[in-house]
Amino acid sequence: MKNIEPPAPAKCSKQPLFRIGKDRRGHWVVQDESGLCGGLFVDRAQALKFAMFENGNRPQAVVMVPGVFELNINQPGRISSNSNAPQKQVA
Repeated sequence: MKNIEPPAPAKCSKQPLFRIGKDRRGHWVVQDESGLCGGLFVDRAQALKFAMFENGNRPQAVVMVPGVFELNINQPGRISSNSNAPQKQVA
């Protein structure tokens, strides 16, 4: 009888969580939970398309942020959102 080892875990087994929201200027912001991947988009559809592509097409790993959501490129890992700001309803 042979010893069979379990398969090695995939290198990218942990897919990132992405947050999507609008900044103060009306741009759509996408940023992963580590703050290392993201961008600004002119519409919601393109922001969502980017997030889905980057996270392996997992809708459960995309979170819509209410209020103002600013892209933070100065300090990776810190995401700036202001839930006290006036909220707009997103369709």
